[in-house]
Amino acid sequence: MNRHRENLRRRDFLIRSGLAAAGGLLATGCNSPRNAGKSNSIAGESPVTAFIYDPIYNKHFAGRGHPESPLRLEAIMDLIEKTDFGGRLEIVRPRDAVDEEILHVHTEQYLQQVRRDISLGRNVLSMGDTNVSAASLDAAVKAAGGICLAVDKVVAGECKNAFCAVRPPGHHSGAERGSGFCVFNNVAIAARRAQETHDLSRVLIVDWDVHHGNGTQETFYADPSVLFFSTHQWPLYPGTGHPDETGRGKGIGTTINCPFRHGSGRDQIVKAFRDKLIPAADEFKPDLVLISAGFDSRIEDPLGGFTLTDDDFADLTQIMTDIAARHASGRLVSTLEGGYNPVGLAKAVCAHCGVLASV
Repeated sequence: MNRHRENLRRRDFLIRSGLAAAGGLLATGCNSPRNAGKSNSIAGESPVTAFIYDPIYNKHFAGRGHPESPLRLEAIMDLIEKTDFGGRLEIVRPRDAVDEEILHVHTEQYLQQVRRDISLGRNVLSMGDTNVSAASLDAAVKAAGGICLAVDKVVAGECKNAFCAVRPPGHHSGAERGSGFCVFNNVAIAARRAQETHDLSRVLIVDWDVHHGNGTQETFYADPSVLFFSTHQWPLYPGTGHPDETGRGKGIGTTINCPFRHGSGRDQIVKAFRDKLIPAADEFKPDLVLISAGFDSRIEDPLGGFTLTDDDFADLTQIMTDIAARHASGRLVSTLEGGYNPVGLAKAVCAHCGVLASV
């Protein structure tokens, strides 16, 4: 099928399902192996999983041949269209983040520089190594706004949890610079939204991307109100995330880094979640659980060397939903980070969302 017909098919699906209308839609999703045979109640009887998505995310273009490409979300949406969550997935259009939300994490100077760089037609941010295009600011603002909206909806009980299928990703972006394909740090902005607007004082952020979330760690390194837990490949970009990086000042002990060598997989990563994350979360008792869901830790990803499978992601997600149920009244929001094998990425996202929708 050529690209024109493919885009028409996706557009027709979204319109038919109601995404083009002002509200959200009840869409078909995908059955992961973990959910096969499980019965779900009719949509509307209880809150569903919100799936944050907007076509603007695919307007962000990092350059021909760049691994962080629109093909990533195209593959995800194709699989969402073709498969079934039993009516428990609601696709929701995001809103724009307002400056105040972005400035809870990033400096005014950085925000204005991003605007200048993009308005001047530059293809790389001048304060980092992130490629951009004319629509990148609009996409980044809606990525940050999308995860903030997800937090609002989860806190309000309008959905039970949420996955944000956004671009560009965020976890490498720090207060004063974008890097590693990232413009704004979406998950950090969401954490501050939860604290500043909803008075959720303790936030757990778990990052299973194959690359360390250095921007997220930097943001909360001295902050005891956010527990940051990361599994990542070592050595690998960006070169941070050593086990002795545990926080600073009042934040000592609220950063937990678990680096693993190339070839690591379930035996190392799921074990770290069970042996290190669960006890830490039980002691911390978060009011909200956030996931930096990078699926470049999946087997056969071109930018990573981990060997996690779709079933492994389902198990990691189950651990996260259990933590959220135990401490945060089920409040959980996940956001897309890496994942550069589009077919594998789509399968892993479906396994992840399948567990979220089955809770």
